[in-house]
Amino acid sequence: MISIQNRITAFAKLGHFLSQFSIDNINKIDNIEHNDLFFDGFLHQIKIAQENNSWFTKDNILFSLQSWSKSLTESNLTEFTKNINSDTISGKKVAIILAGNVPLVGFHDFLSVLISGHSVLVKQSSNDKHILPFLAKYLEYVEEDFKGKITFTEEKLSNFDAVIATGSDNTARYFEYYFKDKPNIIRKSRNSVAVITGKETEEDFVKLSDDVFQYFGLGCRSVSKLYVPKDYNFDTFFTGMYAKKDIINNAKYANNYDYNKAVYLMSEFDLLENGFLMIKEDESYSSPIASVFYEYYDNEIDLKIKLHQDREKIQCIVAKDFIENEVAFGQTQHPKLNDFADGVNTLEFLSKI
Repeated sequence: MISIQNRITAFAKLGHFLSQFSIDNINKIDNIEHNDLFFDGFLHQIKIAQENNSWFTKDNILFSLQSWSKSLTESNLTEFTKNINSDTISGKKVAIILAGNVPLVGFHDFLSVLISGHSVLVKQSSNDKHILPFLAKYLEYVEEDFKGKITFTEEKLSNFDAVIATGSDNTARYFEYYFKDKPNIIRKSRNSVAVITGKETEEDFVKLSDDVFQYFGLGCRSVSKLYVPKDYNFDTFFTGMYAKKDIINNAKYANNYDYNKAVYLMSEFDLLENGFLMIKEDESYSSPIASVFYEYYDNEIDLKIKLHQDREKIQCIVAKDFIENEVAFGQTQHPKLNDFADGVNTLEFLSKI
């Protein structure tokens, strides 16, 4: 078995490799291991990923890569793995079924399985199938003992000991039945919400625009629902959102905006909009692309009770000094390694299989 330190070192080297690819600059660095072999090839994979999925813009892919490069440092990985007891892990094969809504959305599961000392069997979404296999190949070059421990498949999953599967609420029901005899983590659809008190500044809403618009709002950490006080005036909110006005220049986003606006207008729904974002009063958590739902609240205690009752539907709560475990404005798309999806500690699960 690969030592925990060697696993950490390998992923830290991957983080160093990814540091060459940021939104501001793509820059080849001389002292990165195997760079002559992988740099140009990875640029090509980024290009193919864009061509394969028009939601995967170059900026969105680079944002994801930049985020992972910042997370995959020796110190972060050492802290992340401090409770792993290699003596108790017997090296099982863990299947992971990945979503494809945002670039590298399943990388945390991939990292968790390998860094725990297990082998990984990966079934990717057809929407995001180009980048991860390339990064896996890089890992095998910087740590040869990873060879044979990483398998990608497009076939029906077989010969595995545990499974981590992510999908919609509908696919989750299938997963729960199909994998009922295996140790499993089954993730369903979740959305993120923001609690507005009326004390927010324009700068707060500029930051919130990152939480709303990053990845076109397709991620579970994207804010799709606002809770606002009775008779709230949305002017300052829209002023902050204006920072992302250029998003309407993306053809696919614009098509969704036009379509959803037409549906709302034909249904005679009341809505407010600014040319690239619509907000609509609605009790649902999941809003269509280019729209955010909102709901009024009468008092903070009742709202806190509701958020607690609906915790299985909520990934992040964005707020300022409102509730425990809240996420600061502008930070939903910057999770730390120990910000486990759905609040389920993947490393703890992997230590017990």
